Amino acid sequence: MKLLFDENLSHKLAELLADIFPDSTHVRNVGLKSADDPDVWKFAIENDFAIVSKDEDMHDRSLLFGFPPKVIWIRLGNCSTAQVEALIRRDKDMILNFIQDDVASFLTIS
Repeated sequence: MKLLFDENLSHKLAELLADIFPDSTHVRNVGLKSADDPDVWKFAIENDFAIVSKDEDMHDRSLLFGFPPKVIWIRLGNCSTAQVEALIRRDKDMILNFIQDDVASFLTIS
């Protein structure tokens, strides 16, 4: 599964995490910079991405619409890109299990 990093996260994360989540990207790399959430949501569905976001709205969309796409909600508050990278690396196995789960629509990590 590929990760689609939302606008509120650094575009550098896709490259930094390519060793464990290859083919991941950032919304700005696919022409979705400043796009509305429904457009990001649609792109993720059509291109088999899980959305990674710090935005509570994506979490809410996940509760309302279910999946696909799956949503990984980063709950760190103000933090550096290195802290987000470390969190995702730390929880890699949990994220992979979540992506393979046939029932779960969102995952909160902090």
